[in-house]
Amino acid sequence: MLELLAALLVLHLSCIALLLAATINNAWWMTNKVSTDIWARWTLQADGGWNYTEIPNVSANEYLQAVQASSVLACIFCILGLIVFVAQLYTLPKGRRFIFTAAFQLMACLCIMIAASIYTDIFHKDEADGWYGVSFILAWISVCLTLVSSVIYCTMRKKTV
Repeated sequence: MLELLAALLVLHLSCIALLLAATINNAWWMTNKVSTDIWARWTLQADGGWNYTEIPNVSANEYLQAVQASSVLACIFCILGLIVFVAQLYTLPKGRRFIFTAAFQLMACLCIMIAASIYTDIFHKDEADGWYGVSFILAWISVCLTLVSSVIYCTMRKKTV
């Protein structure tokens, strides 16, 4: 049982790391000269340096704010889920399920899925010379991992260690 708890803790920490990397890193949309994230756009200068600029699509500003808020909420819910998991290890009686931790992980899953879905649907639909970057892929991977950890938490019972 101790090995299962350790593996679950590693899975939860990797979910947090992936969510933070997807939210912070500047690689949601890439071209040869532009790197865009949910916060700003970075353009490659002639001298090889990167220049920070605002995201120019003002008409979709509400959607961008929804993506930003959902990504940050996903990080917050996942971190709160870890805190609740550790607290439930000491407070739950034996034989009880980790329902609150599963709920936080499910909320994190839904938030990052909403952020990635809005970004997919609204931004860069008509641009043919770019590709989705590493952060976008990490966001979708973290959707899967947080969903898996939510299901594991929901089905796991605390037993004698």
